[in-house]
Amino acid sequence: MVYEQINKIYKAGRKQLAFLIDPDKFSFDSIAELKSVLQSSKPDLILVGGSLISVDTSAFVKELKQHISQPVVLYPGSSVQICREVDAMLFLSLISGRNPEFLISHHVAAAPHIKANNIEAISTGYMLIDGGSNTSVQYISQTQAIPSDKYDIAVATALAGAYLGMKLIYMDAGSGARRPVAKKMIEAVREAIDVPLMVGGGIRTPDDLHLAFQAGADIVVIGNVLEQDLSLLNEFRTTLNQFNK
Repeated sequence: MVYEQINKIYKAGRKQLAFLIDPDKFSFDSIAELKSVLQSSKPDLILVGGSLISVDTSAFVKELKQHISQPVVLYPGSSVQICREVDAMLFLSLISGRNPEFLISHHVAAAPHIKANNIEAISTGYMLIDGGSNTSVQYISQTQAIPSDKYDIAVATALAGAYLGMKLIYMDAGSGARRPVAKKMIEAVREAIDVPLMVGGGIRTPDDLHLAFQAGADIVVIGNVLEQDLSLLNEFRTTLNQFNK
């Protein structure tokens, strides 16, 4: 089970690296190159998905799994992206917003398909944090991001998610964010909750990754920057290894 693996590493006090792949931005032709990089860099998790996807997610995941050994976890933008080929999915509830479509409606539509296909669903409290730019998540979900300096709101929201029984809390500045989630906000949320904390958005350099881990992120998601240069994944892995010595 994917969550058991995540939780085991978390309880051992080790950091984790996740690579987010948007199927619209990685063609089938690039999967061979992707395989080579993943074999050397070995992220702990591969996330596949995005706010809006136009390609066949099932076909993409099926092809991807022929080339890699890491668990593939669906990061769905909506219930229509569900595919049986994944090892697990983040069952995301947008707890920072107040749009019922992304708090519960998509979940009700998705639940029978998840059950029928025996997909591991990892309940995840998803928090959109202001990263200095309007993101796809913000536009598609029609929700406001938590202001980057409102640490108390972030803490209260994360606690609510944890008290509702969510297994992960995911703070995301969004794809293409100008800046990552603030170090002080990560520190405040990490201190308040006792479930793994995932952080993503705006992580462009190994220094950004270092700061996120140092602040208390247990899993850091890298996505946008790797679409331009896959080789950076090796540098991010080196930073991860430094924390896990």
